[in-house]
Amino acid sequence: MEIPKKECLHISQVLEQAQQALKSRNSLQLKELSNQTVHDSCHYQDEASITIAVLLYAFSKIIERSDFNKIKKWDLFVKKFNAILSLAVKAINENNFEAYQNYVQQARKSLESHSINIKPYIQDVLRKAAINKGSKVYSHGLSLERTSKLLGVSQWALSEYIGQKDQKDEKQNQTLDVKQRAKMAMEFFE
Repeated sequence: MEIPKKECLHISQVLEQAQQALKSRNSLQLKELSNQTVHDSCHYQDEASITIAVLLYAFSKIIERSDFNKIKKWDLFVKKFNAILSLAVKAINENNFEAYQNYVQQARKSLESHSINIKPYIQDVLRKAAINKGSKVYSHGLSLERTSKLLGVSQWALSEYIGQKDQKDEKQNQTLDVKQRAKMAMEFFE
């Protein structure tokens, strides 16, 4: 897969910003970077960028909930994780997409296997993050099948989450009938 130089630069910048956000434990910035990555990666549909979106979102949740305290030697872990991201940045800057993908997978594995004590928790956070990001990818127009393949989640889990999300959105987007709107307008001008 060939990614334009402009997009490679953007991926590089996102990864560098993510490194800083991890160091400073900035969950909001990680979540924003994750959202940017999902939006941009939908066009190219590459697994590596979507995996980055999932990882950043998972880290945002871990930091937001102060669950990083459960991970032994968190700062050392972040340093090692950031070293992998630095290699991914170097690979993408050299337009070596295969190496970039390998480093991203290595980064995911390092998070998944870091601590045996909380491994089930980390896997659950990653699964939920993948489903959450999958709904965003799906909302950008990718098919449910393609989205589930890119994220490695079942179509069933993804469609269940999307269905729940749509139900919540549906309640907020209900319109009032003409009489109710007229009554509200009259109350407004009283």
